Amino acid sequence: MHTLFLLPRSLRFCLCRHWAGALLSFFLLFTGALLPAVAHELPELGDVAGEDFPLMLEKKIGQQIMQEIRQREISYLDDYDVESYLNQLGGRLAGFSKDPGFGFEFFALNDLSINAFAMPGGYIGVHTGLLLAAQSESELAGVMAHEISHVTQRHIARQLYQSKRVSIASMVGMALGLLAAGSNPQVGAAAIAASQAGAMSAQLAYSRDFERESDRLGFEMLGRAGFDQHGMALFFERLRQASRLYENNATAYLRTHPLTSERIADMQNRETGLNYRQVPDSLDFHLVRAKLRALQGRADDAVKLFGGQIAERKFVNEAAAQYGMAYAHWRAREWDAAQSANETARRLGQSALLERLAAEIRLAQGKTEEALRLYRSAMERYPLNRALIYGYADALLSGRRFDVALRFAEEQLRVQPQDIRLHRQRAGAYAGLGKNAMQHRALAEVFALQGQTAGAIGQLELALKAGDANFYELSGIDARLRELKILRLEELKEKNP
Repeated sequence: MHTLFLLPRSLRFCLCRHWAGALLSFFLLFTGALLPAVAHELPELGDVAGEDFPLMLEKKIGQQIMQEIRQREISYLDDYDVESYLNQLGGRLAGFSKDPGFGFEFFALNDLSINAFAMPGGYIGVHTGLLLAAQSESELAGVMAHEISHVTQRHIARQLYQSKRVSIASMVGMALGLLAAGSNPQVGAAAIAASQAGAMSAQLAYSRDFERESDRLGFEMLGRAGFDQHGMALFFERLRQASRLYENNATAYLRTHPLTSERIADMQNRETGLNYRQVPDSLDFHLVRAKLRALQGRADDAVKLFGGQIAERKFVNEAAAQYGMAYAHWRAREWDAAQSANETARRLGQSALLERLAAEIRLAQGKTEEALRLYRSAMERYPLNRALIYGYADALLSGRRFDVALRFAEEQLRVQPQDIRLHRQRAGAYAGLGKNAMQHRALAEVFALQGQTAGAIGQLELALKAGDANFYELSGIDARLRELKILRLEELKEKNP
């Protein structure tokens, strides 16, 4: 959790600020430039962590923290389009990382501070402020590549290993407290104290090397993934210049420790000899940013914002400006205006985001069949887009096509068996069909995937009592219940050795 700058909220940047300094022995504490760094090749620091701290345990810790974020963190942005874009971009980068098969999950927090952070197990959070502040997709990719490298090099695992005597519950509680501290310092401080964060020792010896290694590997990842490698240094340098404008508001530590100077120099040295090549941003990059702007403030203000941009032709991408206008009208429940703007955007560009909004507008207008047709057509063109898959399942449920929704969810689960949203949608389909036992069976998988084994057991016990399952369904429920009870016993043994 290193903080590079502490600026007013609109400019605050905390690359890898994994929520606060007290999480040093839990996540990371990377101060970036505690000592002057020089540009040279670094040893592979992450390799030794695997034997010391099991990957399975690291992922379990991350899973539990992520579960709490989804349920309790008000800034968690549960948006299909934004999350799908981040996972598409992050997956592209991770495919060129040191560990392409690690398994990452990217998510967004609706927070205008400029921040990104990695958590145990490959969960990487991106603030909406970072998405809006990046002037190119390569800049955004540079930050995400840096975070991916912290994970693949097992930097987090090394810090977790230093804290192996601290319980998982304390780690989770501390993480939530530090996240809360971002919006309410008093509440956050209380949560940190309750989780005994103050008793955890800080292990700083590797922080400089960790940061430089992640910079180096992230830089290499950018190039292999086809992005502009100059984007990383450009973004850091621009934020460093911005911080100077607000020097009086920075902490004393930041005024006496220019955290990014040497790191930027390292990045610029790596750029030496690179041939310049212009890498165009994807349309989705511009569309996601437009949607985030349309979500800010009041809907009528968003309509005015995009209306002014379009009228004065002050936009980077016209399709994105029209899409932002469409989404602003969508928020204002002005369906015809939303459809008109989105159709203009669709004529200017092609994207799953445009197709999904077109379908959602038809649903809002009561044109369910047309909406479903649009979804099916879009999924043929963009078969890997998760936002379309979730949106189509939701549309089937809202249109009371429960049998079709059930078949669709089960087909998708064969490909993505650990997709929590699909399990929820399957449960909704069972509920619509009046199949109570199987609804509880599906909800049990939701609880299990969230690490709530006791809750999953409770759902399966309700399924056995529902009285509407056939012999084969009861057999499956009973078998799964036995599996989870064994798992629960193992969890209790770990908790109380």
